[in-house]
Amino acid sequence: MMPWLKKNSAVITAVVITAAFLLLNFLLLTKDVYWLFLLPLAGLVLALFMLKFETGLLVTALLTPFAVDFALLPGMELSMPVEPMMILFSVMFIFRVLVQPGYDRRLLRHPVSVAVLAMLVWMLFTSATSQLPDVSFKYFAARLWFVIPFYFAGAQIFRNRERARQFVFCYAFSLIVVILISTAKTLGNFHDLQTLHRVMQPFYNDHTAYGCVIALFIPVVFHYMLSYEGRGWVRLLLIAGFAALVTGLLFSYSRAAWISVLGTAAVYVAIRMGVKVKWLVTLFGLSIALFFVYQSDVLYKLGKNKQDSSYDISGQVKSISNISTDASNLERLNRWASAMRMVKEEPLLGCGPGTYQFLYARYQRSYQLSVISTNSGNRGNAHSEYIGPLTEQGIPGAALMLAIFLLTFVTGVRVYRTAADSRQGRLALAFTLSLLTYYIHGIFNNFLDTDKLSVPFWAFTAVIVALDVYTEKK
Repeated sequence: MMPWLKKNSAVITAVVITAAFLLLNFLLLTKDVYWLFLLPLAGLVLALFMLKFETGLLVTALLTPFAVDFALLPGMELSMPVEPMMILFSVMFIFRVLVQPGYDRRLLRHPVSVAVLAMLVWMLFTSATSQLPDVSFKYFAARLWFVIPFYFAGAQIFRNRERARQFVFCYAFSLIVVILISTAKTLGNFHDLQTLHRVMQPFYNDHTAYGCVIALFIPVVFHYMLSYEGRGWVRLLLIAGFAALVTGLLFSYSRAAWISVLGTAAVYVAIRMGVKVKWLVTLFGLSIALFFVYQSDVLYKLGKNKQDSSYDISGQVKSISNISTDASNLERLNRWASAMRMVKEEPLLGCGPGTYQFLYARYQRSYQLSVISTNSGNRGNAHSEYIGPLTEQGIPGAALMLAIFLLTFVTGVRVYRTAADSRQGRLALAFTLSLLTYYIHGIFNNFLDTDKLSVPFWAFTAVIVALDVYTEKK
């Protein structure tokens, strides 16, 4: 006990001082001065990042599933407490790199890193040309404090494979707690679909983001469950955690999340069979091309499906292809059609990062509106991780985002097939498959403007890059 106290004396001192300051504020200050209570907490976080830099990243991952949006100032809303922590982490990381140059340049020269840097540069440029510059620069700033800590800092931190495992467990632990709470709410509301879509609030805005993040963690947690060789009770906890994730996915009622897991399973089988990556990419592109060639016939067949979203899981599955009466599917098509009209006006630069939801209303057509359509811009964005950047940042922006996805996928599969240590190869494949669930889900929704998905997404991408740089190849 004493060695642990000595080793962590600085952190313990910071906690004690914080507790004393909070007690003093509570006893002496008026109740109107709430913001002063944040000062000692900010000091504690600062001490944590200064004394335990890597631990600060893990604490941020642990808190992210519990974060809630909070309006600090009019027009300024942050996810508390994690976004201020990300901002502080980003500033301290940049300061450390400038003061103590030691960042591995191999990470910066990696093709994925080059694509990420190019994405940030183009986003900054299109923010300057945006139709709503203030919105775009805020959006760009948020992307910075997502990418810097969890990708650029993470790529160096995750050189230690143990840190990658700890990151997954920290986020997954909190996510499972949210799943247990949400599932408990679900059990008494099976006949109320609208309630089922909101049981995960306030932690996740809706069931689509909730299902998406659960799908993201299923492959990598499954890998750790199978590969764990330690104490038996820990393996039982991993099995229970994986079962909770599967239960959460099932009761998320997110059709896109279900599709992403099934699609990822199919790709996994193809990879294990030795199918080359170029053929997988070609097949994906060919499928899209065939859809556009035969879109009239496809839409006619889909239009005959009258099954709406349902609390019954079989009915929910049948409603996936209903584009005639299902409000969710109709609204998604409306958003995509509006986006493509916007692209025709600004194909190169787009309307500006983060601005779609404020501008798309006038591009809607009455015959495409659904019962949930709105002109107020308060119900989300373009509902696609591919169409969204195309609308807001033009063709180059969409191409760069697609490049990040493809380069990361190719890198992960390459590490799996060339790693001298097969355990590192399987680890790379697990993280690649986890990201693949998001790449598939990104066809139907986009969540990289939120902390809930950006934190694991960029961290998992950093793990794959770190494995590629630091794993010995055959």
